[in-house]
Amino acid sequence: MPENTGTGWTGGQNAFGDFAPGLVHYTDKVLFDEVWERPGLSKRDRSLLTVAALTATGKTDQLTFHLDYARQNGVTEDELKEAILHLAFYTGWPNGMSAMTVAKNIFAKEN
Repeated sequence: MPENTGTGWTGGQNAFGDFAPGLVHYTDKVLFDEVWERPGLSKRDRSLLTVAALTATGKTDQLTFHLDYARQNGVTEDELKEAILHLAFYTGWPNGMSAMTVAKNIFAKEN
């Protein structure tokens, strides 16, 4: 794989600065500069998969960021609501309800 010059992603640095340099490195340089930039899936598809995984595991803190990021990557608000509804049947109703609550709070702030 050719050397990646980076996307300029600094979310890990913004969150943790010098407090957790290892986590910053793997978040910014590996996850977002490499994994999210791989050609095998579009960012839109990666976002839907990430929302599904976070919903399934009940990780609502991370879901807050990734629902917005999914919209930046071309997933519509209606598609995200439909995805969460679908996921509720496969991941457990409480996980679906929690994810939809996060989505409602995010989308309501902007409307």
